Amino acid sequence: MSLQVNAQVSRIEPPNWWAGMENPDLQIMMYGKNISGSEVHASYKGLEIKEVTSPANPDYLFVDLRLSSDIKPGRVSFILTKDGKKETIAYELKKRREGSAEREGFNNSDVIYLLVPDRFANGDTSNDQLPGLKEGKARSKIYGRHGGDIKGISDHVDYIKSMGFTALWPTPLLENDQPTWSYHGYSITDFYKIDPRFGTLEDYIALSRKLNENGIKLIMDMVFNHCGSEHWWMKDLPFPDWINNYPDVKITNHRRTVNEDPHASDSDKRLMNEGWFVRSMPDLNQNNPFLAQYLIQNSIWWIETADLAGIRMDTYPYNDKYMMARWTKRVLDEYPHFNIVGEEWSYQPLITSYWQKGQNNRDGYEPGLPSLMDFPLQSALVKALTEPEEWDKGLINLYEILALDFSYPDPSNLVVIGDNHDMARFFMQLNKDTALYKMGIAFLLTTRGIPQIFYGSEILMSHPKTNEHGDIRNDFPGGWESDTVSAFTGEGLSKAKLQTQEYFRSLLNWRKESELIHTGKLMHFAPENGVYVYFRYNEEKSVMVVLNKNTSVTKLDPARFSERLRGYTVGKDVASGKEYSITEMISLPSKTALILELR
Repeated sequence: MSLQVNAQVSRIEPPNWWAGMENPDLQIMMYGKNISGSEVHASYKGLEIKEVTSPANPDYLFVDLRLSSDIKPGRVSFILTKDGKKETIAYELKKRREGSAEREGFNNSDVIYLLVPDRFANGDTSNDQLPGLKEGKARSKIYGRHGGDIKGISDHVDYIKSMGFTALWPTPLLENDQPTWSYHGYSITDFYKIDPRFGTLEDYIALSRKLNENGIKLIMDMVFNHCGSEHWWMKDLPFPDWINNYPDVKITNHRRTVNEDPHASDSDKRLMNEGWFVRSMPDLNQNNPFLAQYLIQNSIWWIETADLAGIRMDTYPYNDKYMMARWTKRVLDEYPHFNIVGEEWSYQPLITSYWQKGQNNRDGYEPGLPSLMDFPLQSALVKALTEPEEWDKGLINLYEILALDFSYPDPSNLVVIGDNHDMARFFMQLNKDTALYKMGIAFLLTTRGIPQIFYGSEILMSHPKTNEHGDIRNDFPGGWESDTVSAFTGEGLSKAKLQTQEYFRSLLNWRKESELIHTGKLMHFAPENGVYVYFRYNEEKSVMVVLNKNTSVTKLDPARFSERLRGYTVGKDVASGKEYSITEMISLPSKTALILELR
């Protein structure tokens, strides 16, 4: 532990900090019986106590510090004095990792593997049922805890690497001590504690280190909009306005467009921003400056502690947008090459682009998010592959949605998805048509942006019973000792699943080494006769991608694409290895994607 806590002060957050941070200011929250009103002193070279705030709640103190640029790592002794009594608290200033500020965030060279830890692999059965926690293991229940944990992930880093994934996004691993539905992680009850049913802080740090050693970046799923109803502070709030609409709960109207709507009423805006997501998720009041600072520092603490390469921010538009702009600026000032992706579940590019850094919004709002989930493209992709081909239906959806890239400051930094943990699996959305599914995956791995793949997609995981989230987030086969089928070894997988897994593996590992796909330009041609063609290219190389949605072999005349084919005569398909002449009519296999490296 970085902190020595006396009998009176039971909690101090953040529990430690670092010397040499870009921002010199640090605000410490102390919690303990009747500590409000204490005088706080410290004698440490380079440290200045700027202000001590005693809120109305007698159990809190907020201490604002300034750390000089040359302050040294070490242990600070804070002396609290009240009513003639003195108590000493030891607080550690750590040394930063060399090059911490220059860390590289996830980017176009990466493919993100999204997994739900409770449903991936149970590596440590001893933490399935722990005393003092409200919910134990119940694998038979779709909304129960199934036992997956950090060790389960760590045990299978080799699998993730071998598949070709280069970034990992687990859904939240922080403590969710809720009586039910705690498996998903989005009802956080301690922002500084790994849920013991997943493991320990040391386990999480070790996982990050192992991932880095294997060339895989770690992305942390964070939640600023709300906490869990069983969060420790809910029984003793620091300020009366720490939580919005408390104790008289109001549920949000979920009208996210109030953030952009020039005609929106103030009442709709307030209810959207201040209403609770659900009754088990109290809405955090980010207009309280102490809470805002708490959240900002919490994210930086995790970046430093776990050596993160990215953050995925949950329910982004439900937060106070001005506070979130300050947060992104603070993080990116500290880590200029870091990346943050926000969840704005809208199918309208104009709504999504409102939040991206560099956008010139008419209302004057200056957003700070480098990246967003590309839900507009996800929706268009499903329509493209499932609608019958007509003038305004089918593959034209992809062509038209990408034509709207002009609305984004940086479309190449969007995260492109077929699905995620909150929607029906992509395979299910495509009516379990394996050929169309592979075509969709080929598109995601070759279009602009950063692909994210939901765990199990590589083996055609489905949820035939229901579209309930608990079924969508089903167990990865092979992650439990009793499993008779294993995706990790291939044991018991059907031929179709094995072939799909190998298809993923070949494309992902090819993409990992393809700088052209990472940074090349995109040019596409309007779909014709059930065929969509686009190119990723630079001055030296070119890849031609052909999506043939037809149920029969189709002839393609390469003359139409001459502006991109000059100087090339042959294309070799990445998946099959077959070569195609591009100087004559090309015979396209039915319902297939060709990814042709041109020479």
